[in-house]
Amino acid sequence: MDLENRISLLAELGEFMGSDHPSWTSAKTRAFQHNAWFIPDFINLSIRQIVSRYLRRDSLENWVRSYDFPAETQYPVQVGIVMAGNIPLVGFHDFLCCFLSGHVAHIKLSSKDAWLFPEIIQFMNKRNPADAEHIQTASMLRNMGAYIATGSNNSARYFEYYFGKYPSLIRRNRTSIALLAGNETADELDKLADDVFQYFGLGCRNVTQILVPENYDFLPLLQAFRKYEWMADHNKYKNNFDYRLSLAILNKLYYMTNDCLLLLEDKSCFSPIAVLHYAFYKDPESCLDPADKDNLQSVVGRNFLPFGSSQSPGLTDYADGADTMKFLRSV
Repeated sequence: MDLENRISLLAELGEFMGSDHPSWTSAKTRAFQHNAWFIPDFINLSIRQIVSRYLRRDSLENWVRSYDFPAETQYPVQVGIVMAGNIPLVGFHDFLCCFLSGHVAHIKLSSKDAWLFPEIIQFMNKRNPADAEHIQTASMLRNMGAYIATGSNNSARYFEYYFGKYPSLIRRNRTSIALLAGNETADELDKLADDVFQYFGLGCRNVTQILVPENYDFLPLLQAFRKYEWMADHNKYKNNFDYRLSLAILNKLYYMTNDCLLLLEDKSCFSPIAVLHYAFYKDPESCLDPADKDNLQSVVGRNFLPFGSSQSPGLTDYADGADTMKFLRSV
């Protein structure tokens, strides 16, 4: 397919993903049945973000124009894509980049998210059977021309060992933080709750630590976070909450809670499920720790990403700040 037809097919995919087609509805149901973290609300949230932010024809055309891709890729490369499974369709952007660049995508799915992508691939291959070999899943990724792999810091070491001799883009653990001034409005705190709680806090764009001024009043924050108190009824989330609460009590740690989240003072920007770390600052201009630079996916705050937008990345919001399209253009 030439570039124009690839964009057209992606626009059709957006219509399909935004529909109630029986096969797509069935795939979403199976995804939830096999992974209790993938509740329908969060599956649909991920899909809405992909459709609105990634699969609009005008957005796609403007995006690829800046990379000077040829209309037809003369020498497509076999690209192995190792996808994570922490939130629904978390690897979609890597797939999108590979498809638009004209390369051949060999996708190794996470066992946690193995139901949605096959339906997407089946839809695209039915629409364009002549190029079906350009999108396929694989259990093993050997002798590819390039690799894109996402995982934990531990798995990244294995990726570097196996894929290091090939052109590769390897991603590690990342998280997000929020910088609060102390005078946020009720609406801003309500949106911050989305940044913290969406996808149960499992995404790299979820806020896992807040930086607050000294003498910060946490009560309005805890009240705003009650928006997600229904999570206390989710079995897996509640198990994590109870476990972390027990540890805090046993270790005699000072904590705050609204019965759906624990607030603990900690300098680490990474926090466990059902826990939000906080740290005090004196100077907002110098409160960001330079040592955290390689750990942060995004920063939320009035002078940074707007509250409530951390889980709505655009086409150019590349994971780890590494330009995936530029990488694929180079191979």
